[in-house]
Amino acid sequence: MKKIILLSLLVPCLIQAQQTPAPPQNESILIKGVTAHIGNGVVIENAAIGFDNGVITYVGATGSAPSGYDQTIESDGQHAYPGFIGMNTTLGLVEIDAVRATDDEDELGEMLPHIRAAIAYNAESQVVESVRPNGVLMAQVAPRGGRISGSSSVMQLDAWNWEDALMKADEGIHLHWPNPFYRGRWWLGEDPTLKRNDSYTKEVQSIADYMTKAKAHREKQNPKHLPYTAMSGLFDGSKSLYVHADYGEQIEESIDQLMGWGVKKIVLVGAHEAPKQLDLLKQHDIPVIIPRPHRLPYNEDEALKSTFTLGTKLVEAGITVAIEMSGRMERMNTRNLPFYAGSFAAYGVPYEKAVALLTSNPAKILGLENEIGTLEAGKRATFFLSKGDALDMRTNILSHAYIDGRAISLESHQTELYQRYSEKVN
Repeated sequence: MKKIILLSLLVPCLIQAQQTPAPPQNESILIKGVTAHIGNGVVIENAAIGFDNGVITYVGATGSAPSGYDQTIESDGQHAYPGFIGMNTTLGLVEIDAVRATDDEDELGEMLPHIRAAIAYNAESQVVESVRPNGVLMAQVAPRGGRISGSSSVMQLDAWNWEDALMKADEGIHLHWPNPFYRGRWWLGEDPTLKRNDSYTKEVQSIADYMTKAKAHREKQNPKHLPYTAMSGLFDGSKSLYVHADYGEQIEESIDQLMGWGVKKIVLVGAHEAPKQLDLLKQHDIPVIIPRPHRLPYNEDEALKSTFTLGTKLVEAGITVAIEMSGRMERMNTRNLPFYAGSFAAYGVPYEKAVALLTSNPAKILGLENEIGTLEAGKRATFFLSKGDALDMRTNILSHAYIDGRAISLESHQTELYQRYSEKVN
């Protein structure tokens, strides 16, 4: 009886905590007087952006904007950006780390290409709503764990459920390439110095065997095998293979082996030593999703700021680069995505190319460059207005944000607490 009473008291609290997604756009809107960062390197001063039925209809000079829009908004010189895209994140897969029932990021097993992050995505997560006020409006949600973790999907971050949030289902599979080196666990008294992994060849062979079987199953899918069936898109180019590899040796061997096995589209994730393999990456036009820069150098002999200059080295080489979110507190830190790009900009990446790390480059990697990533007519009206530089935490102050033309809420549980205690202090 006590449990029933407790649950009846908790349910209204949970319902109150859930945000209602914005309704569909029902009138055309023209926003005037913005500085439009298109996302492809172009900036238009005193620009106007028009959109209707969730689609951008005009981007250009304010003086040349067509008339007839139902609503006009004067931006007073604010900055417009395409919605930022968080890559390789577990956003929406875990709510509370300490509560196992809310943790759906890691399935049991080693080879799990058929595990779908999309169906585990929690559209009502309070963590999800906390990243939108900084301009992160879309995410590539990916599973963790195992040698092959599963399939990632692209989600928009204002939805009723996972089906409503889904933008592109199962667009890629995540493979963690074996590490040729390892360190002892110092906290258990083991030697922490870098040593060769004696099991490396065996671990690579296990991937080779799995790829061979998956490719053979593609020719004759009888009886149906869900994991092998999930892999079939890798061999016809309909899916990308996201290869998590850091060392130069890992990067080189993984690319050579996978291309030999017939994998069509490879994307590197992590890739701390990617600058050592620039020629190989350029030769095969392989994009790289680099880690967030606010961390220690990967190796003891690296320059102190090597994590901040990694982006510059790859961008200058002409590599397509985006930023991934894995690591400590990755779901909460997804809100800091714009500031990671700002840090790369501070260490040499040209500003508009830093914007592209969050917009057009991720869209291209995900195969959605015709829908999102830039402010262009015909694309989804998913963008936001900031009162200042969106890559600077001091001036990233959003006034409006739209997903498919829907004016979404920029409030969250955290902003409500901020307002509550600000009133108390004042």
